Amino acid sequence: MRVATDIGGTFTDLVYVQAGTVRAVKADTTPPHFEQGLLNAVAKSGVRYADIEFFAHGSTVVINTLTERKGVKTALLTTRGFRDVLEIARGNTPDIFNTYYRKPPPFVPRHLRLEVGERLDYRGAVLTALDLGELPAQLDYLRGEGVEAIAICLLHAYRNPAHEEQLAAAIAELWPEVAVIASHQVSRNWREYERSNSTVLSAYVMPPTRAYLDNLHQHLAAQGLGPAPFIMKSNGGITPIQAAQADPISLVESGPVGGMLGAQAYGQLIGETELLALDIGGTTAKCSLIHDGQVEISNDYVIEKTPTSAGYPIMTPVVDIVEIGNGGGSIAWLDAAGSLRVGPHSAGSTPGPVAYGRGGTAPTTTDANLFTGRINPAGFAGGEIEPDQAGVERAFSELGARLGVSGKQLAHGVLQIANANMVNALKLISVNRGYDPRDFALMAFGGGGALHATELAAELGVPKVIIPPFAGVFSAWGMLMLDVRRDCIQTHLQLLDAAGVDELAREFLRLQDACAAQFAADGFRAEQLRFEWHIDARYLGQEHTVKVLVDELLLPVLLESFHARHQQSYTFRLDAPVEVVNLHLVAFGAVPKSPIDPLAASPSPCAEAALRGTRLVEFEADQPLETPIYEREWLLSGMCFDGPAIIEEATTTTVVRPGDRVEVDAYGGLHIHIQVQGE
Repeated sequence: MRVATDIGGTFTDLVYVQAGTVRAVKADTTPPHFEQGLLNAVAKSGVRYADIEFFAHGSTVVINTLTERKGVKTALLTTRGFRDVLEIARGNTPDIFNTYYRKPPPFVPRHLRLEVGERLDYRGAVLTALDLGELPAQLDYLRGEGVEAIAICLLHAYRNPAHEEQLAAAIAELWPEVAVIASHQVSRNWREYERSNSTVLSAYVMPPTRAYLDNLHQHLAAQGLGPAPFIMKSNGGITPIQAAQADPISLVESGPVGGMLGAQAYGQLIGETELLALDIGGTTAKCSLIHDGQVEISNDYVIEKTPTSAGYPIMTPVVDIVEIGNGGGSIAWLDAAGSLRVGPHSAGSTPGPVAYGRGGTAPTTTDANLFTGRINPAGFAGGEIEPDQAGVERAFSELGARLGVSGKQLAHGVLQIANANMVNALKLISVNRGYDPRDFALMAFGGGGALHATELAAELGVPKVIIPPFAGVFSAWGMLMLDVRRDCIQTHLQLLDAAGVDELAREFLRLQDACAAQFAADGFRAEQLRFEWHIDARYLGQEHTVKVLVDELLLPVLLESFHARHQQSYTFRLDAPVEVVNLHLVAFGAVPKSPIDPLAASPSPCAEAALRGTRLVEFEADQPLETPIYEREWLLSGMCFDGPAIIEEATTTTVVRPGDRVEVDAYGGLHIHIQVQGE
């Protein structure tokens, strides 16, 4: 028995696999006691804790702690003279013409940023030895200020962490109760401000993240779970719970990336290597691009970036995701100019959409899908909630009256605006990265992905939509398909030339040995390990880099790979020397996977056996169509049919537009071929 859970803003998803059979359930998320929603999901599934051999978990606890400012009071110890790096930050304003721009305030105020005597040069050589004479008095001061966590970021520690290690050890001896993390434990990259900020944010979330993971582990152990949980990381891998507690900022996008890696895994299973992955949940919509069967990993992650704020950079590898505040619970509202908006505010699970009947009065995207017939009222929320249809109609009618339109017209307007927001997000991850979305298939999942996917694909010119099995809980399913992963990134400046290739190999092998030792400490054998080498490189004299996979240590191959990647990202290539900036070693520790069994093949392509009746659905305002309703559980491999159609399952609903064609693959995935406008 293998189990994975994903705690989202609205629902907590659980997937379990036993003997090739997959089952899934959803339960309400229960803030602030998130573990209760997880326990409720396990109870609802009927899984016995004693039968579980593997347990994976993803959550939004770190990003929520940051965005809601619920971390602990944090101090920063840094090299003398560099106290204000955190406040000076960068001058890279998101919009140079926006006069309302203000630098985001640092998470550590100036009176909690203290300096220590020490200095390294850029090679890591000691210029001034570490002076710990003032440390006892400094710690006494921080105790008096109520500090609970200390971040250490010393100049050039990415090259030589010796002073940081000595300082952390001294703090642990003098004040063992305080949480401490040093910058070399978070990032071995240069960039003083980004490294300082990353370390500060990691310290800020460390106590609440540790408490959350400890509490989760204790609750699960008390219920009879034997193995310690694995935790989903932002880099697209899982990690033992102890490693997650030691590096909490690596969990900043723990929840969303499971689905993106699940899309990669399912794409490999069915032979689809070019995918736009879209996850629409109750609160947000998230998308990522998969090219040549691989997700993009970014080291330049930023939270809270807006037109008036540069946000806060975090130096941790994160699956490249674009996220917007549009999901099933996104609230429709009128702005000051009287224009209709959808999101980013969400009704969450409490009170939830109006249809939940829990006191919500503002219409949401889910309410619009119900009101237009896309969602079956008899199967709403898996049949567990009888929707308040009168309340939904009233909410749309009242808001529509303010705009001079009917309730139904307003509901269609809500869906159109929500779709437009999601199309913009998909363009950001594709067109803005130099990719044509028409060259990809759209794989949609999450509770709302299948409801919107066909209309989004038609708008973008994407030829095919894929709705994978267990789409409503796909992020949790994805965690069952992943290996343990570590990313070792080290700043290493050198020219990419004939003399430098051997040096690259030596440095990568050194990193590889160190990473293998970390895996060995976690109980992994050498034969379980697999390594990938990447470099971050640029033309000599440039500022920004592109990431290049080192397939072969042959100079012509490496240079051509760099030039091609640079041209794809920036539209040009130069006849100029190439400089390596960072080495990026990706290490995987293999764990057993949970493959899904193929479906029985249908003796006929006809899908009549899965047909469960019809109902009126409005694909266009005031144009109801009598639409066939299919039960997904009864769709077999090889079946096909034309839209319009609605395909229902316990955790989501798939909308097939008139003219689109559906085919069922060997594993139950729905391949919807999109009718191009004018055909």
